[in-house]
Amino acid sequence: MIFPLDRVTIVGVLNTTPDSFSDGGRLLGAAGRPDLERALGFAARLIADGAHVLDVGGESTRPGAAEVPVTVEVERTAPVIEAIAKRFDVAISIDTRKRAVAEAALGAGARIVNDVSGLRFDPTLAETVRAHAAGLILGHLRGTPADMQDDPRFDDVGAEVADELARSVSIARAAGIENEQLAVDPGIGFGKRLADNLALLADPGRLRERLGLPVLVGPSRKAFLGQLTGEPVDRRDAATAAACAVAVFAGADAVRVHDVAGAVRAVAVAAALRDARRADREGLG
Repeated sequence: MIFPLDRVTIVGVLNTTPDSFSDGGRLLGAAGRPDLERALGFAARLIADGAHVLDVGGESTRPGAAEVPVTVEVERTAPVIEAIAKRFDVAISIDTRKRAVAEAALGAGARIVNDVSGLRFDPTLAETVRAHAAGLILGHLRGTPADMQDDPRFDDVGAEVADELARSVSIARAAGIENEQLAVDPGIGFGKRLADNLALLADPGRLRERLGLPVLVGPSRKAFLGQLTGEPVDRRDAATAAACAVAVFAGADAVRVHDVAGAVRAVAVAAALRDARRADREGLG
């Protein structure tokens, strides 16, 4: 199972990009190459704070971001993944839309591919996942990061996201990927308006019931939280923790965050309340 059922999985963000919206450039050294010692130190902190999975990304998918060449993305991610895999016993995911990048990452020690495009950018990515018996997170995204926020529109965001993710799941299953290897992500902040993000966060259980797969949510430090709180990106961790708590209480199986320690505390409370509600309902039944 990609996300074990006996816990809420905490996915820690580890970006090796110069231009990610929150932490771009933090782990890069000379000539834009990753600083491995700095990356290992950051990975150690995420793990100590409670991360179960480290999600390594070499291409920014913030709104308006341009596509990065495959060779650059591999150079930014594969050495970091290899170093982390040799040093720590932790699951590593590669945040990529591209088959060649996933191939290099899985060869370096990653166990999961996190595709924000849900196999729409490169459906053949599924074949690499199957060949490596890896996990696959299917994200929802209309268009590309470069244009996804130009004019997003939904009539029923929950139903439409579920329908479109169902097509991604079908592609994965057709490639021979088993349900136990799959999870879905409604794509918070990816081509969504404020109301869309709130609706998806408020009811991830609806998506779980529709697709029968674990649900990951990733609200961390995103622009919609700034719209709600008025805070800049570097001060959105409290709002992120609140969003994660609500999502977990409403049925999310995993959260993807920058501030792991804060998310761990928020999720512990939310999961306890969720389980208490379930026990109460079962007792009444």
